Amino acid sequence: MTLPTNDDTLPQGDEKVAAVRTMFDTIAPRYDLVNRIMTFRMDVGWRQRAVSQLGLVPGSVVADLACGTGDFCFELERKAMVPIGFDLSFGMLAAAPRNFGRAQADALALPLADGSLDGVTCGFALRNFVELDGFFSELARVVRPGGRISLLDVAQPPNPLLKFGHGLYFGKVVPFVGGVLSDKSAYRYLPKSVAYLPEPEQIVDMLRAAGFGDAHRTLLSMGISQLFTGTRNRPDDSAPSNPVANPNS
Repeated sequence: MTLPTNDDTLPQGDEKVAAVRTMFDTIAPRYDLVNRIMTFRMDVGWRQRAVSQLGLVPGSVVADLACGTGDFCFELERKAMVPIGFDLSFGMLAAAPRNFGRAQADALALPLADGSLDGVTCGFALRNFVELDGFFSELARVVRPGGRISLLDVAQPPNPLLKFGHGLYFGKVVPFVGGVLSDKSAYRYLPKSVAYLPEPEQIVDMLRAAGFGDAHRTLLSMGISQLFTGTRNRPDDSAPSNPVANPNS
């Protein structure tokens, strides 16, 4: 599957699934290196913040979706949780620097029982899913009542000057660095793929409608990254949401 050039429209549906899988299979060998360089290692801190915001106790079972080479899973392990990684790209799973529990799967149709997870993390993948409504519904299916989600993605800074500078960096520097170190077409496509993301307020509304009634958005690093968190609704809507949850409840 060929990724779009500067003048092509972004792929949709099954074409998008094939394009995303092929792209990540291609860039997997140097994906972690390029991420660290392009974010000046800020991505490490963002993942730490996302795991902290889960508020789950040690022993909690947490799925990382679009897990890639395992960065989120390793952070979850460091916090004494039990991670399970799922990714559409076998190339990304195979490029993991060390072993962890993982499987190839579509995040819109996870091989998990209803309510089997205490939490879910996901990093920089919302724009890669074919259907966000379907993805959020799948999260609501597999996360138990009272469980938590923590979803990272890119954002645009609210400050006009920072927004301009970030636009130049993300639109020009990232494709150049990615092209030198990895695959040129993939890193031209990644900045353009942000167009798939709905407005932040719409994402929060979608999460709440899916069953995460307290869904909330937090900007990180002056707005170049964003974190969506939420608690799975309990059967009794009047029951208080507790972000520090018992994995055995």
